Amino acid sequence: MASSSDIAGDAEQIRQAITVFIQDRLQSKLDSLKDSEDDARRKLLAEYEPSTWIANAARRVSHIQQVTHAIKYTHPDAKGSSLSAPGNAKAGEIMVGSHSVADILPPDVVGNAAALDVYKFLRLEIGDRSLLDRAIAGDPALASALSDDPDLATEWMVTFATLPEAKGQPATHKLAKQLYWPLGAGCYHLLAPLFPSSLVNIVWAGIRADRFSDDAKLAREARREKRAHPHGYCEYPNLAIQNFGGTKPQNISQLNSERHGENWLLPSLPPNWKAESIRPPFFTESVFARRFGRRQAVREIARILSAFLQSVAKSEVNNIRIRDKRAELVGHIRDELLQFAAEIHEIDGGWSRDERCRLNMAEQCWLDPKRAATDEEFAARWQRGDWQDEICLRFGNWLNVAISTEHTPMGQVEAEAWQVVLDNELRLTRLELTDHD
Repeated sequence: MASSSDIAGDAEQIRQAITVFIQDRLQSKLDSLKDSEDDARRKLLAEYEPSTWIANAARRVSHIQQVTHAIKYTHPDAKGSSLSAPGNAKAGEIMVGSHSVADILPPDVVGNAAALDVYKFLRLEIGDRSLLDRAIAGDPALASALSDDPDLATEWMVTFATLPEAKGQPATHKLAKQLYWPLGAGCYHLLAPLFPSSLVNIVWAGIRADRFSDDAKLAREARREKRAHPHGYCEYPNLAIQNFGGTKPQNISQLNSERHGENWLLPSLPPNWKAESIRPPFFTESVFARRFGRRQAVREIARILSAFLQSVAKSEVNNIRIRDKRAELVGHIRDELLQFAAEIHEIDGGWSRDERCRLNMAEQCWLDPKRAATDEEFAARWQRGDWQDEICLRFGNWLNVAISTEHTPMGQVEAEAWQVVLDNELRLTRLELTDHD
């Protein structure tokens, strides 16, 4: 608990900060007066006496509200409620919203732009605490700094503490957005979505730093000049700018004014995917060593599996954790193989009849199943299904070669284990193809 001497010292710091704030605002107005305007000068000096100015600020605080979600972004003449809310924590990490950055949401202010100086006053920080936070907490040091009259000081603090509170009952407006959310049985919730100004400000500040900060400019300059640089930079292609408030962005909100009325919109479009055409595996006797084995993902997983087997070989331990990890990695390679086959299946049937095709018959059956629809001899061979055993055998032998090292040579036992991994999947694939015939 703070001692009376600590409170007195803190109060003096607050009093000095308030005096400087008021004096700075007074001086800017005095500087705009002519030497002959004595009456106006005397009037200003009286208005900016600390006790007079604070009393006036307490009256005007009802004209503004601290919020995170503002209604005027929907329409500048909308007169419904704005809200101060940290977001819905129950939404969890799967969704991005105000709750994702609740601890760092910058406060916004809506209301009469002429009263924004009151907000700046309440955002003054002394000892890492704003005057608003102190007012909400009923800080005795702030009370002592505001007035020698404890009742008056308390009244002012209670009034200042209402800044984040909604003015009156929550209400929407005919110019605000409204959504009817069906509940069933002819009932609806009427939802009034509000613009998340505080969350937007965090996004805006991040994009602005990425685009215009000195670090970003230096990185771009280094790239243009083909020089090395300690870090890169971010680009935001197809960025759109939404403007609020026209020439008077302060009429929408304080943060809108600080953003110069800008809201940057990232493109929300499906990717423009341009896939390379799939080519039949011509001029090779097997796809395992060449087309499939050379895929980047396959090479990377095989490398990881080989390194893992070498690491566990040194420990001479074979527990369930090791077996599960090994099975997981082999499963990834199996999935890549099935994906590879699915891609080849997209080619029009019958490509394996081409004279450029040198694949063994098992791989022809596996990769060109559509040929069975127009080739009776091929269909009979495909229906027998013995090609699946050969594919599994070839898969196991190829994987052994791909992951074998001097310290971890793979033999027949391992090959048979890999074959089992693929066998059931191929049989299911065959059934699936049969169902689609």
